[in-house]
Order: sequence, then structure tokens, then C-alpha cells
Amino acid sequence: MEFRLLGTVCVDTLTGPLPLGPAKRRSLLAALLLHANTPVSMARLTDCLWDEEPPLHARTVIQGHVSRLRALLVGADAQAYGVELATLGDAYVLRAPETLLDSQRFEELLMLAREQRDPADTVLMLKEALSLWQGPALTGTFASAPLQAAAHALEESRLSTVEQLARAYGELGEHHRAAAVLRVEAVAHPLRESLAAALMTALHRSGRQSEALDCFHRTRRLLADELGIDPGRELADAYARILRGEGGGGPVAPGDTAEAAGPPVHGGGPAAPHASGGTQVIAPRAAVAPVHAPPAPYAAAGAPAPVADLLPRAPRGFHGRGTELTALSRAAAGEAPVCLVTGPAGVGKTALALHWARRTPAAFPDGRLFADLRGFGDTAEPTPLEVLREFLLALGVAPRRVPESMAGAAALFRSLTDRLSLLVVLDNARDSAQVRPLLPGGADCVTLVTSRHRLDGLIASDAAVPVPVDILEPTDGTALLAGVLGEERVLAEPVAARRLAELCGGLPLALRVTAARLAGRPQWTLAAMAEELADERSRLSYLDVEDTGVSAALRLTVQQLPPDAVHHLGRLGHHPGSHFDPYTAAALAGSDPVTAGAALERLAAAHLVTEAGPGRWILHDLVRLYARGLDPAAAPDALIGVLDHYIATALAAADTAEPGGEPCFVLPADFHAPTATRDFTDRAEAMSWLAAEREDLTLAAAAARAAGLDDRAWRIILLQWPHVVWRVRDGWTPMLDLALAAAVAREDPYAESRVRNLLGWVLTEEGRTGEAVAMLEPSPGLARQAGDRLGEATALINLAIVQAEQGGLDVAMEGCERALELAREEPDAHTEMLALQHLARMQLTAGRPQDALDSARTAFDLGPEHEEAARRVLLLSVSGEARLALGAEEEGIRLLDEAAAEAERAGYDEGAVRALEALLRVTASPDHVRRRTEATRRLTADG
Repeated sequence: MEFRLLGTVCVDTLTGPLPLGPAKRRSLLAALLLHANTPVSMARLTDCLWDEEPPLHARTVIQGHVSRLRALLVGADAQAYGVELATLGDAYVLRAPETLLDSQRFEELLMLAREQRDPADTVLMLKEALSLWQGPALTGTFASAPLQAAAHALEESRLSTVEQLARAYGELGEHHRAAAVLRVEAVAHPLRESLAAALMTALHRSGRQSEALDCFHRTRRLLADELGIDPGRELADAYARILRGEGGGGPVAPGDTAEAAGPPVHGGGPAAPHASGGTQVIAPRAAVAPVHAPPAPYAAAGAPAPVADLLPRAPRGFHGRGTELTALSRAAAGEAPVCLVTGPAGVGKTALALHWARRTPAAFPDGRLFADLRGFGDTAEPTPLEVLREFLLALGVAPRRVPESMAGAAALFRSLTDRLSLLVVLDNARDSAQVRPLLPGGADCVTLVTSRHRLDGLIASDAAVPVPVDILEPTDGTALLAGVLGEERVLAEPVAARRLAELCGGLPLALRVTAARLAGRPQWTLAAMAEELADERSRLSYLDVEDTGVSAALRLTVQQLPPDAVHHLGRLGHHPGSHFDPYTAAALAGSDPVTAGAALERLAAAHLVTEAGPGRWILHDLVRLYARGLDPAAAPDALIGVLDHYIATALAAADTAEPGGEPCFVLPADFHAPTATRDFTDRAEAMSWLAAEREDLTLAAAAARAAGLDDRAWRIILLQWPHVVWRVRDGWTPMLDLALAAAVAREDPYAESRVRNLLGWVLTEEGRTGEAVAMLEPSPGLARQAGDRLGEATALINLAIVQAEQGGLDVAMEGCERALELAREEPDAHTEMLALQHLARMQLTAGRPQDALDSARTAFDLGPEHEEAARRVLLLSVSGEARLALGAEEEGIRLLDEAAAEAERAGYDEGAVRALEALLRVTASPDHVRRRTEATRRLTADG
């Protein structure tokens, strides 16, 4: 079995290509293959199948296509090749060895070619790689924007490979062969200047100077006629070298540059290269692996490559800093510059960096990256690998292609940025070592680092250019005040405005919070405010000490706040997470969400908290440290309040996401119920909250563990189970390990068993069956010790699934049978049906169809309600398959026909297709063929 993307999308088998059917099914397969072994969300698949607004039944259409693809793969014995099309929550994943995918083999051959020292071996590798192409990539798919971008990226990689092959031929002195492979592509891509330049060089070095010059003039006319531009630097340089007679007959020299060749020549005289010439290298997200994006002329035809932009929004009310902005521009003009913005806390380093980065977007056509290194906060710093992963994903590297080591990720980042014009902003760096792995590799890239430290090591090792940022001059300080208060108010009291700027020490943060106080008191004069600030004698001493200017400004601001706002600010300092909403603030402060919301508004008006999104707020690192000192004795109460808030809210979210599910546990004996708990209207809202709060929930559990509140730690983690199930392969193991440690520390067998159940299931889904068995084996005994009979049943079922996968069917069936007994003793119909369902499947696999039939019949007799039509269809189908296996063909056909009919009545077309396909394996009834065709058509009505 082989999957092909480099040409017509198809699946080749020993008996020929599989009949994939309509273009949208082929497109669905392409989307899954482009992200092979990685879950692809329903939203992403929808984007790949419809350019405009998708139809209301888009999800059903996609499910139908997936069902048909799965059936085709199963029919082609895909399992023998390690191929599986699996459903993961709201996503699908096509698991397949990379050796079965032509685009993956293409990339592997390119990697091998780069490692060859002998040009002859390089030629062999590159020719083998190009032989995999059987036409334009992704032929036969629907022309959606994501698939077009992926096709363009793959084509760009192919063209780049052709150019590499020509260079390898040149190194062997076989310039005629280089010209031959380049000419074909140059004809097909007449506006690609790099191809034309390489062809000119190959022709010239094979003694065909007139053809080389003719190629230049033909390309120059096309660029002028089609795009209205002059040749770019690479093409002009090649022309100039030919006119000077350089390099004739020698090997191709990839390192030839404009400096070596002299000024470019155009039309017999010098000409500056046009800004639009040349090829920009970008890796779009749709690419299978990091590849070069289309050159500018190709993009102009209607397929622009995406540009990474991770910059936060530009700061508002920015004033002054003309000298620093000029210094930054001057420093950034060097080769591969590293600009180092340094200064004390609160002086406005980040604002300066973002303002400069935002005001000249055209200077960085390939994008702008940003990372907060959190070198001076009390929250954990991101590791270099975490930052590099975000950068690589933004540049289009597929998640599974991101190296797992920091050195590998750094090397890939340098390689990928080697030919880019990119800005990288690294904010709040602690030291030079934190920065070095994150530096890009391109000479046209600019790195902008902000830090409170001088980072002399970075200056010594990477020639970083320091741009120190000092306090604002009084003129700029008054301009900042005017930006908040209005020019009329400042001009009315110019002396007082200047005095305010001086009293604030020229620190932008201090000036902003002071201006905020004035803005909220229109009846106050600036002179009165200046007089009040002048009375704060302790403030003046703080301004003379490093990093205390901000603390002094905050202290002065907080003194003007109402007591309730001060109380909430002090409690926010003890928040273990990074974000908070009115419910979280209320839990920390022991208030209610309405009161907390009003306090947050007051704090925001004073620039003490920042609204990061609708209803989500953050504290600056320094403000958090200051707030924590306002009420240090409140830390234990605040922590317990916010932990119990998370428990109550996660319970509500889990109950909404999975209504009717069994509660995971009872609440702690000393549980502090919040005054109000967020209400979730539907499953989508509940799942959205769990996803948005995942990081903070993990931080809260870690804080609980550190404080010895293990009873809260494991509960907060276990309550995220709906999100874990939905995103099972999303790296939950470390968090669940923490929960397990908390349960063990509490010597709580109930908690340990429940956590082991969930963690064991995650390990199973990750394919780590050996670890899953070790994790799950103690779980039934622990549940039994705790008197948790349903937990014991679930543990036995989970363990049985893994044992069956390892071939231990007898032991697995015994486990399911014991789980069945426990479920009946409770009684709990849901767990009983779950045990019977898996038991029936295992019995059928073990060649015991009568037992499988009995188990399925017993499960069916538990009485699925009418609304559980899908479950009823599945039970009927299992019963029919068991009858067929027993030789009762007529009864088996009847049961499968009934399953199909019920599925058709309920609109469960996927169940109908499955039942009818099982029927067609034993009968060729025209009625069954017709109904299967109709059900399939309903599933794929749009394609």
C-alpha cells in the first residue's frame, strides 16, 4: 500500500489504486495525509472541502467520506501495513508509517542528499527524489485555499530540488546536464528568476553564451510586461557575470554574490535590483514539511503565502523616544543584527520595541515573531525548546516535524530562517544564555532583545548593539500626560505638568497611572495632584533604587483606590495562574463576581490590570509582586478559595460537557463553596472553558501540591477528563502524573484508582501499551480497597482493552466478565452495557460467535432508549455479524437489514452504510446495493 500526493492523490495497492470517488473525498484524504499521524480537526477539514460558507450538513458529509475511506482502507488490508483511520474526539487522524507516503519519502531523500559529500551521490539522491513526482501535487482535489497552499508549497520544494540537482551537476562539471533539467522548468515557470539565473549560468558554463544572454533578455521582457518590474538581484548578477566572462566552463558557485560580481547590469548599464525580484522563502502551515513558498510573481497570481506575525498589538499612547527609535533603526541596518534594548523596570522597553516593530511592517516581508521570556517574573520561564516550537509552528513546520531536542530545534530554526527577512522580538530576557538558542540564521533577520540586564555576554559573543532606554525627558513626559488627559488640560498648567513628570521619575508606568487618576477626577487640577505627590516623601527615596520606581508609582496609585479595589488587588497577587476572570477574582478575595468585576474595572482604569481578552485579565509581573506584598498573610485563604473555585467550575463544565455522567468524587470535607459558579449553556461553551483554562488549572494543581493540598490537586486535574478524552493525544501525561503523585501522597486508594484509570487510557491511546498495562494493573485492587465498585469495573474494562490488544484475549474477557458482575451488583446499566459491548467484540475475535451473540443480546435487552438510535443500530449490527459467523445467514441478513433500516429512519447514515456493507459481503441484493448507494450519497451530498 502506498499513498501518493506528488501527482494525482491516490492509494496504490497490489491490485491497483483504490476507487476514491469524488474530488472532495480525495481532498479529505489529502488533508489527512498532509498531516499524517496528527489529528486534523473537523474545522480544518471543513476549510479544505469548502471555499465559501459550508453547508449546514458539512459535518455529516465529512463523516460520510471518512466512513467510506475507512471501509476502502480496511478492505485493502490496511491494518497489515500499520494504517488506521481513527476518530479522536472532534478530529480524525490517519496513522501510517512515513515510508508509505511519497511526500515523506521525498523529504527523506532530500535530507540524505544534503548529507552527501560526493556530488555524484547527491545527484543520485536528488534524481530518485524527483522520480517520485507523477504530475502536479494534489491533482484531483478540490481547489480550496488550504490545499492550494499545500500544493504550491510542495511544488516550490520540487523546483528547489531541481535547482539543487543542477548545482550538483555543476559541481561535477556536467553543465550541459544542468542546463537540460533547468530548461524544462524554466519554460514551465518563466517568471521564476532563480530558475532563469541558474539556467543562464549553466548555459554560459557549457559554452552557450548567446543562449544564456537570450534567456536573460526574454525573462527581463516577461517581468516588465507581466509584472511591471525589473530583474531582481540574482538574475541581474548572473547577467553581469556572463558579460564579464566570469565562471565559463567551471563548476557552479552557489556562493557568487553581488559583491563578488560588481554592480548589476540591466540593458547595458547599471540598475538597482527591484524590491519585488528574487525569491522569498516561507513555509506555509499547509506544508507537509518546511519548504520554500512561491516566489513573489507566483504569489501575485492569486496564492500569497501566509506570513507569520506573533507581535502583540502596538502600544497606544506612545510618546517620545525619538533618539532610541533612531538608534534602533541604525542598529537594525547591520548584517544579522542583534539589537539589545536595556533599562530599568517600568521604563518602557517593551513598548519601545513593539512600537518600532509595528511602524515598519514592510521591512520584514517574511514575518515578525515574538516571545516573552519572563526572565524577571515569578512564573516559570519558558524553555528555549518551548519558544522554538512556537516559532517553528508559526513558520509553517508541521508539529510532528519539530525536533524534540533544543539543539535540533535551534538548528532547524536557523536553517529555516537562513534566507528570510524576519524580525524576532525576545522580550524580558534574563541573561545571554537564554537568548542565544533563539537567534535566527539569516543575514537579513533582525533580533530585538529587551532586558533589565546589560547582557554583556551577548555583546561579546554575537556583536549585539546596545540601545539603552532611560527615563523620559520632562517634555516627553508631559506629552504622555497630554495623550491621556488631553492637550488643553496640560497646556492650561504647563508648570504643574512638568512637575508631575519629574515627580514620577520619568517612568512611563508611573506617568500612566498618575494620568489615569487625574482622568478619573476631572475636577482636580494638575497642581493639586503635584502637591499631593510631593507630600509622599517615601516615594522619592524609592525612586533612587533600582526597580523600585515602579513600586513607588504603584504605591501612590493604590493609595487612591477604594478599599475594596485594594483588597482585590492584594488577593490577586496570590493567584497561582496567569489569567483571571471576575469569578476567579471573587474566589481569591472572598467576594462575589459582581463586586470583583467592578473592582477589576477600577484596577484597569488605574493600569494595574490589563484585559487580555473579553472577560480575561492579567497582572504584569511587577504588579503581581507588588500586590502580593499588600496582604501576605492572606495567601493560604486566597489559595484555598481559588482552588475550590476551580473544582466547582470544572465540575459544572464536566457535567455540561458530559451530562448524566457519573460524578468523579465527593467534595473535600473542608470545601469552601464559591459565592457563585459560572453557568455553561452547552457542551461547546464548557469545552471551550476547559481548553482556555488548561494552563491555569495545571498551575493551580501544582500550587496545591506545593502547599500540601493534595486533595485539591488530584481533583482539579481529574475533572478535566472531558477535555482529556476530546484531545487525548495532547500531552496530558505530565499533568496526570502530578495527579497520581498527589493521590499517592494522600494515601487515597479511590483517588489513585481513578487517576490510574484515566492515565492508563491516555497511555493506551498514545500506543504505549506496556506502560498502560503497568499503570492499570493496580487500579482494580485500589478501587476495591476504596469500595468504589464502578471504578473497579471501569478499571477492569480499560485493562481488558489493553490486554486484548496484546493478544491476551482470555484474560481480557475474564476482566470484562468481572466488570459486568460489578456493574450488575451496583446496578449501573451504562457500565454494564459498556462491559458487554467490549466483551462481545472480544468473544467474536476469539472465534466464539455464539457467546458474542449472547453478550450483544444481553446488552440490547438492557433497553436503549429511543434517542439512543445509534447504540441500537450497533447492537443490531453486532448481532447480525454474530449470526453470520454461526452460519445462520438468513437471520444474520435479517438483523443487518433491520439495523440498516433503523439507521435510515433515524438519519444515522453512517450506521446504515456500515450495516449495508456488511450485508453486501454475503449478498448481492440489488436493493441493498441501491440503499447503500443512497446512504453514501446522502453522506456525500456535496461532493
